[in-house]
Amino acid sequence: MEKGCPFGTHRVIDPKGSLPQGAKKIDNTMSIFSNEILIDVSTLNIDSASFTQIKQACGNDPEKVRQMILDIVHERGKMQNPVTGSGGMLIGKVRSIGKDIKDKTLKEGDSIATLVSLSLTPLKIDEILSINMENDQVDIKGSAILFESGIYAVLPHDLPQKLALAVLDVAGAPAQVDKLVKPGMNVCIIGGGGKSGVLCSYQAMKNAGSKGKVIVIEYSEQNAKKIKEMNLATDVIIADATKPIDVYQKIYDLTEGQLCDVTINNVNVPGTEMASILSTKEDGIVYFFSMATSFTKAALGAEGVGKDVNMMIGNGYTKGHAQLSLNILRESPQIRSLFEKIYAGS
Repeated sequence: MEKGCPFGTHRVIDPKGSLPQGAKKIDNTMSIFSNEILIDVSTLNIDSASFTQIKQACGNDPEKVRQMILDIVHERGKMQNPVTGSGGMLIGKVRSIGKDIKDKTLKEGDSIATLVSLSLTPLKIDEILSINMENDQVDIKGSAILFESGIYAVLPHDLPQKLALAVLDVAGAPAQVDKLVKPGMNVCIIGGGGKSGVLCSYQAMKNAGSKGKVIVIEYSEQNAKKIKEMNLATDVIIADATKPIDVYQKIYDLTEGQLCDVTINNVNVPGTEMASILSTKEDGIVYFFSMATSFTKAALGAEGVGKDVNMMIGNGYTKGHAQLSLNILRESPQIRSLFEKIYAGS
């Protein structure tokens, strides 16, 4: 059995020399190299920005969505939206483990969630069984390859698999909040009603403490009401984050001109970069978890308004992110109940 590159470059077809994530096409042949893991896939969790774009492009027609997903995987050998560039993640059972995989605790038959993006994961779909248009999850018969460098989590026994999948898909966000938010800070969560927003709001409230302020910006009145009822923010503003001056003025008034120490952007639509930047104080931190972010607009926009803020790209991985995020479900019966209604029964 031949050994491949730890980062998966041996599977890149076009362009040669690139890494799998940046490649237009990769080899999704399901015979593994000695340092790869073969997975029987049961569910894909499509990235929220990607799934939103696909639904819009397909006019919210499930059959057209189904065909577009199949076409993308056929064309690219992976589930990478050509518009957003993003993917998602998957759950499945380990079918085969290459002899050069270093983790000897992993066993064939283990149920795992991949913690690397579908945008770099070789994937073959034999059949799409169902698509949940509300929660971005797609049940399939298929298989996938995990590279030696790919990270994963063995699914916990105390949580439904699809619930764990939904949370692990965005685990990097609340884990980064845990690193960034300190007691007494002003924190802004833009897009607080989705799964990443709820988890980030919970962690921000926990870290900022009684002397801090957590402000959630939500476009949906229903989501805003949910955040208030669950006490996941000190203040909830109903606003359109694509209108930066409106958001800025509301944040300015709530903070008495101080603005926010940390702003977390979780929205799944483009055009919210400047609302995030203007809401943040000088030398503050803007964390763009959203894959709908244009980093060109963010960089040039900050320059254009003379704002010196530290901007972070939403890396979906940080040490301990899986455990921290799953523990939120264990700590908060409210959040677990909410997510079970949306994800566990799908």
